[in-house]
Amino acid sequence: MSALDPVIARHIPDDAPYPSEGYRVANWIEHHCHLTGSFAEQRFRLLPWQRELLVDAYELRQDGSGRWVRKHRLAVVCIARKNGKSTLAAAIMLYHLIADRADTQRQIIAAANDRNQARMVFDSARQMVNASPKLSAICSVQRDVIRFKDSTYRVVSADAGRQQGLNPSAVSLDEYAFSKSADLFDALTLGGAARNQPITWVVSTAGPDPDGPFAALCGRGERVNSGEADDPTLFYRSWGPRLGEEVDHLDPAVWRHCNPSFDILNEEDFKAAAARSSEASFRIYRLSQFVRGGSTWLPHGLWESLAVAETILPGDAVVCGFDGSWKGDSTALAAVRLRDLCVFVLGHWEAPVGDAHWRVPMADVRDALRSALATYDVRLLVADPYRWEETLDTLEAEGYPIEAFPTNSLKRMIPATQAVYDACRDGRLSHDGSPALARHIGNAVLREDRHGARITKEHAGSKRKIDLAVAMILAVHGAVMYRDENPDFADSPILATWEQDGQVFNVGGSAEYFDDL
Repeated sequence: MSALDPVIARHIPDDAPYPSEGYRVANWIEHHCHLTGSFAEQRFRLLPWQRELLVDAYELRQDGSGRWVRKHRLAVVCIARKNGKSTLAAAIMLYHLIADRADTQRQIIAAANDRNQARMVFDSARQMVNASPKLSAICSVQRDVIRFKDSTYRVVSADAGRQQGLNPSAVSLDEYAFSKSADLFDALTLGGAARNQPITWVVSTAGPDPDGPFAALCGRGERVNSGEADDPTLFYRSWGPRLGEEVDHLDPAVWRHCNPSFDILNEEDFKAAAARSSEASFRIYRLSQFVRGGSTWLPHGLWESLAVAETILPGDAVVCGFDGSWKGDSTALAAVRLRDLCVFVLGHWEAPVGDAHWRVPMADVRDALRSALATYDVRLLVADPYRWEETLDTLEAEGYPIEAFPTNSLKRMIPATQAVYDACRDGRLSHDGSPALARHIGNAVLREDRHGARITKEHAGSKRKIDLAVAMILAVHGAVMYRDENPDFADSPILATWEQDGQVFNVGGSAEYFDDL
């Protein structure tokens, strides 16, 4: 240790496994920084995982001339929200602004995909300076910059074209998972090449794009940590599930494993978030797990748990859902029995794998629609009219109850998706165990934006079909609305009971059918 910078060396314990500047960084933060938000003005007391992170990220090595320098130039941290990542990043950047001995005239950057996000880390640093008499005495704080002697700490956002002239000595890049390109990252990391020991901290929660630039960084970090790749300049730490790993997102043990600050967090808040949030959002924000396209729609194992040994019988009162196509896709017809919200697949036509010339057998589909209307007590046929307007208009003219439901209407699909999710989660819905429907539900991903959440294919050109899931949503939503508008129907008596092949069948809510017999 004697060859080390004596200011750094005196902070390293005698039993340290390797020399690290992280001990000095940790001690500086605890002596000079205060917390923000709910813990404003309290001294920063690092949690064990935070101290360990700093020690490991700032490990030192000897270069070719025998000097001790930082081993890592890039520290990538993938961590769930509410664990204090932005506060820690702000404190680290203040250390580099004021106490970093590796450089002079330092340029510190708080960066993110958009300026508001970048300001979150910067504003935490600004509040820390204002809360400390020592730091506020030596720093000049302005709206967008903090100055210490000839060094500056400022905010930049994702307009990489305006960041090419930067020469940062230290960077914090926040929430990189939601960036669609690596332009800003490249501009910032390449810009520090002339610095003595530059370091970039990329601290982010996982996101909805397992193929994005942050996911690629995490994937490389996993390979470095496993020994599959060799890159001593990259430090990677994550508490969330590995890319592709399956975990039960409702298990409190998983919550604890994925959140290193869990002991000071509110477990009841996790329970409430798991109940009110979609699985996609919970996995991304509370577990820091990458999920494709926003994750699968229904929680793991939920759909399978709703399967029942039921058979739809002639005369059952139902609402049908229809999602049609004409080539290269699939067409689906589903029914929901009104008395118990049990889902049945009545028809499914899907292109064989590799058959680019396949066309929907439209005559067969029309026959299936007429058969369903003739066999069951169809209170409503909810259908996407696209390319099937003529058929649906003909049926409506014949007196059948048709409701057009354009599935490209966000105002209609978003509440319909939520209604079906709620019915599944509450156990009010069941189904006949159709493997095709299960496959289409498994293919569906939840897309969330400012409009709300709805299911979609993982991308526009995906061959993984979801049409049966869409038809089911149309049918279930229509059935739920019908029951709400006809409250006496849900309580209708069982009109017939019999046993067949060892199973007991009950029929209710279809008095008109039995009157006609």
